[in-house]
Amino acid sequence: MENYKIVFEENFEYEGKVNSELWNCEVGEKWPNNESQCYVDDLDHCFVKDSKLHIIATQVGTSPCNFQSSKINTYGKKHFQYGKFIVRAKMPEGKGSWPAIWFLGTNIKDPHVRWPLCGEIDLVEFAGNRHDMFSSAIHTKAYNHKINTQIGKRVTLPTASSSFHDYELLWTSEKLEFSVDGKNYLTIDKKPNDTELQWPFDQPYYLVINLAVGGWYGGKIDNSTFPFEFVIDSIKYYQEK
Repeated sequence: MENYKIVFEENFEYEGKVNSELWNCEVGEKWPNNESQCYVDDLDHCFVKDSKLHIIATQVGTSPCNFQSSKINTYGKKHFQYGKFIVRAKMPEGKGSWPAIWFLGTNIKDPHVRWPLCGEIDLVEFAGNRHDMFSSAIHTKAYNHKINTQIGKRVTLPTASSSFHDYELLWTSEKLEFSVDGKNYLTIDKKPNDTELQWPFDQPYYLVINLAVGGWYGGKIDNSTFPFEFVIDSIKYYQEK
């Protein structure tokens, strides 16, 4: 890290609602990937306490959503392009939980771009039904899960739900390098002939943190394991000196 300097950090040194100057709360009843939750904006499902961000998923048993959770992002408030990210987090234990820390291109709202042309970087996804591992991946126009061409890797981490770990991304104009606790497990290199279809990562992105319930990745939901709790200790962003 001697070649990098910290340029942004979120250490959650406050209490209550997330900082509205940095975070947006997404709300709604319908979400992709066959997810089962509604996302809401309230202190029961997203709050800062003891210098940590807590995102909670609950079973509420009411229509239209049996489950409620939270999803926040930095769109329009803090964007990133290249650098080193370290997000320290502890995953939930609930079966059916699907927490994620990920990035989307800021041009996603352009009707001529949208997803997947905007690009997606999944720093970490976790499923409580596979409690001893997590995954990282990219999705682009050429490489995405809808056409089964996504590029990624699953990594064994037995203490993902019992301990905090550093989930790390080194992003340059030439590569995306994924690590956990300083140990690299996946490097995706930009190829000489890549276009925006394969490599849309030379543009600003925004950060998304959410806790989904069920869906194609989260899997079968065990109601007896609610509530689910996803905890973020800190977010640090470095750039080259």
